[in-house]
Amino acid sequence: MELRHLRCFIAVANELHFARAAERLHIEQSPLSRAIKELEEELGVRLFDRTTRSTRLTRAGKLFLEHVPRVFTALDQARGSVRAAAAGYQAQLRIALSDGITPSRFTALLAQCRQDEPEVDIQLYEVPLSQQIRGLHDDLYDVGFAQSAEVGEGILAEAAWSDPLVVAVPARHPLLTYKRIPLDEVLRYPLVMCDPQLCEGYGRQIARILRTVDVEPLVAEEVASLDLMLALVAAGYALALVGSSQIIACRNADVIGRPLAGRSPMLTTYLLRRDVEPSETLSRFIDRVSPIITDAPLHTPESTKEINS
Repeated sequence: MELRHLRCFIAVANELHFARAAERLHIEQSPLSRAIKELEEELGVRLFDRTTRSTRLTRAGKLFLEHVPRVFTALDQARGSVRAAAAGYQAQLRIALSDGITPSRFTALLAQCRQDEPEVDIQLYEVPLSQQIRGLHDDLYDVGFAQSAEVGEGILAEAAWSDPLVVAVPARHPLLTYKRIPLDEVLRYPLVMCDPQLCEGYGRQIARILRTVDVEPLVAEEVASLDLMLALVAAGYALALVGSSQIIACRNADVIGRPLAGRSPMLTTYLLRRDVEPSETLSRFIDRVSPIITDAPLHTPESTKEINS
C-alpha cells in the first residue's frame, strides 16, 4: 500500500465521483480506477459500490475513511517536528481548535506562551470536534479547545472561559429598538447558523438555548465559519447568535450586538486533553490558561458601548 493509493481513496470518497476525483488529483480517470482496484485487492474488501449512475462508500469504505486521514495528519506532524528541530525548537505543542475559538482570548494565550517559552514550537489544527476527540485519543494532538464538554471517556474537559451570548443584528434592523432582545422576538426572523458538523460544540450550546422557547427557528443558511456568518448578518440576510467577543473581533459597523433579555446565556469554551499525566510542556501550558483568560478583558469601553447601546 502506497500513499498514492490513500490519496486516490480520499479523493473518490470525498467526491463520490471518479471523474471529479481524477480532476481534483490532476490525473486521468483510468490510473485512478486502477489505484482503487489495487487498494481493494490488497485490503481484500470492496471500498466502493459503483454503478453507471452513482458511487457510494461500502461499510468497509466508511470505516477505512475514518482512519486514513490520520495517516496524513501524522505524516504532516512528522515533517513539522523535523523542521521545528532543524529551526532550533526544543519542544512541540500540538493544539486542536474547534467551533471558532474566541480570537482575543486565544491570541492573548498564544502571545504569553511565545513570550514565556519561545523554544516551544506551537502547531495549530482547525478541525471539527469529532476529529479533535479522535485525534486526542490517537495522540495526534496534545490539547484542544472546543465549545463542548460532551467528549466521552478518556478525555478531560475543563472550562477555560465564557463569553456572553448576544444577537448579531444588521444595522438599521427593527430589533435595534430593544436594549435587550427577547429570544422569541429574535426567532421571528431568519437565523444564520454554523454547520452542525463543523461547529458541533457551538451548535449544541445554541440548540440548548433555543429549546428554552416553544418556537421553531427559521434557519436561512448554515455556514462553515463564524466569519461568514457575520458577513451574512452584515449583508442583512439574517440574524445570528454569537459570543460578544466575536462581534468585537469582526470590526464591522454593519453588525451590532444586542444582549438577550433576562439572564444572559454564556458560550463556554473548554480545554480538552487526554486523561493522562500531562508532559511538562503541556502542564505549563495548562497553568497559563486560567491567568490569561482571567486577566483578558472581554470588551474595551468603546466595544462595550457598542454591544449594549
